[in-house]
Order: sequence, then structure tokens, then C-alpha cells
Amino acid sequence: MSNRCKTAQIQLMVSSDRGRTQRSVREKILEAAGRGADLICLPEMFCCPYQTDLFPAYAEEEGGEIWQTCAELAKACGVYLSAGSVPEREEGKIYNTAYVFDRNGAEIAKHRKVHLFDIQVKGGQQFRESDTLSAGREITTFQTEFGVMGLCICYDFRFPELSRLMTDRGAKVILVPAAFNLTTGPAHWKLLFQSRAVDNQVFTLGTAPARDMSASYHSWGHSLAVSPWGDVLGELDEQVGFLFTDLDLDRVEQVREELPLLHHRRSDLYRLTQV
Repeated sequence: MSNRCKTAQIQLMVSSDRGRTQRSVREKILEAAGRGADLICLPEMFCCPYQTDLFPAYAEEEGGEIWQTCAELAKACGVYLSAGSVPEREEGKIYNTAYVFDRNGAEIAKHRKVHLFDIQVKGGQQFRESDTLSAGREITTFQTEFGVMGLCICYDFRFPELSRLMTDRGAKVILVPAAFNLTTGPAHWKLLFQSRAVDNQVFTLGTAPARDMSASYHSWGHSLAVSPWGDVLGELDEQVGFLFTDLDLDRVEQVREELPLLHHRRSDLYRLTQV
């Protein structure tokens, strides 16, 4: 098992044009792989506008065109690909779904967003994913040559139980394709990624779309990577770009030995279990 992983988070500009999306994704994944990335991460809903009434029009079944493109690119580049999230259609329902592919292009993880983003902030953002989307029911972890990693989508990350259950399954890295907005981003984006990293002593990686002020939904951007000690290892602004980070997975065990939070939990007083 390798203890070092070079990650590339790609902050894409989302397009309503499927062909343009595929060309952009291909070009940027090839560039990231050429620069030595082991694991490449894409943003939430990278293949369609973040607009609930449009999700059905862009939705594909598992194994569809976008899925095939991502699987083929992972194999061709010999990388792990956390393929952001896409609208997935199954049996008349639409899900916000994240896929992960290994170096051979095989799907090794699939996560359907568990917590749907239904909010109404006075004087700020209003959004209702449940108008279109159905919720997933799984806690998602997967094995890599670097150890176990966890996966959730955007609003999922606000619920600490989910990250702790992934940690209890052995996760050392939690990947989060996300699209915080101009209300929630400045207030909570960095705070949440540092909090989850410190609470669970894991690396946390948040990958967001670039900001497009001509779109109906304005992404905060600011893709970032945080260490198990809570250090921000790198952060982008709101523009299109790459964030490369070298993860030293031994750092997870070091932090857990020096500050044994997980060991000191009082299971005689409280316990978190998956139903």
C-alpha cells in the first residue's frame, strides 16, 4: 500500500452544452494526469447547470455517455477518478450521484446524495433539490492502493454523523464534490472542511465548480484540501483551475497517535451506528 497520493482537483466551468462539457473534462483530466496525478476529482453536477428543473433533461442511467467517458479516461490515463456528481436516472427517479473509477476504468464506488439541499435563507439563497431529486440511502467508502477513502456530496458534509461513520469504516481521506453558493460558501465552506478534518483526523477534499455569474446558480468555487490537523494545504479562488496536493497518508496515523481522539471516545456513554 502506497503512503503518498498526488491529488488533482479540477475546478471546471459548467456548461449547458454536453459536447463542450465532454471536451473540457477530457482536456483537463489529460492535463492533470500528465502532471502526475494519482487521483483526480471533479465537482458536483459538473455536466449540467445546477438548476433543479434541468436535472431530468441531463439525467442518464448508470453506464450512460458521461459515465463511459469518465471510465474510459480513468483507464486511458491510469488514474483514480472521483467523477464529481451527475444526475442519474433509475426507475423514474433522479438522483445526484457520484461515481469513482479505478486505474483500470472499473467503477469502485457509487454514492447517491443522502441529504437533499432544501433551504431558504432570509435575504440569501433559496433552493429545493427535493422538487426533482430523490435521496440516496448509503454511506460510501471504497478501497484504493492508498487505503480506504470516503465519498459524499455537498450538503451531506454538513451532517457530522456521515463523516464519522466513514471514518469508522477506515477512511483516511473524504472526497466531497460540492457546489456551495455565495451565501453558504463565505460563511461555512472552509469552516466545515477544517472541522470535519479535525474531528475525524482525516484529509478532506472539497471540489467545486468555477463561478459563472451568468448562470442561475453562482458557485462559491474555492476548491480546497485540508490536512488531518486542520491545515489548509491549498485553496483556489472562484476561477477555473487545478489544485494539486501531495497527501502523506502516514500523517493520518501520526495525528491519531499524538492526539488519540478516536481512541478516547466513551462507547460506554454514547455510540454511533448505521441503521
